[in-house]
Amino acid sequence: MLPDAAGAADADAADVEAVTLLLGRAPRCAFRVVRRDAAGEPLVIENAPLLDDGTPMPTRFWLVGRRAVRDVSRLESTGGARRAEAEVPADAVADAHARCARERDAHLPRGWAGPRPSGGVAGTRQGVKCLHAHVAWHLVGGDDPVGRWVAEQLAATGADLCAAVSDS
Repeated sequence: MLPDAAGAADADAADVEAVTLLLGRAPRCAFRVVRRDAAGEPLVIENAPLLDDGTPMPTRFWLVGRRAVRDVSRLESTGGARRAEAEVPADAVADAHARCARERDAHLPRGWAGPRPSGGVAGTRQGVKCLHAHVAWHLVGGDDPVGRWVAEQLAATGADLCAAVSDS
């Protein structure tokens, strides 16, 4: 395994198990839970910029909370990415991509000479590709205008991104 380039200790066993269940597969890089839902379950994870095998990992923040993923997926399935691209100024989106890329790249292992992640939020160079990645960065305090837009759209429908999923 490569050194933990996420900037923090690896997730503990309980978080690895929970995130594996949420993703439907084992995580492929070092990560840590950086935001939890109302029940304390993982909501957003912060990934290392490289997978365990050294492959670049462009998505720094990943939305994993079951309800939040479902709600953002619904927004995406109804043209949310196209609407966000039309409603959020292109220069603000480009600036967010650049800031996200700088923050992610600052966590590459010192002296790393291999392939590097590219693009900004979710590896996108321009425009809006993945509402999940934008809102994940927003939920952990990132200045992401698309993430803010997503949160506003969902709040208008009564969706609470940080709510827990009921077992009933």
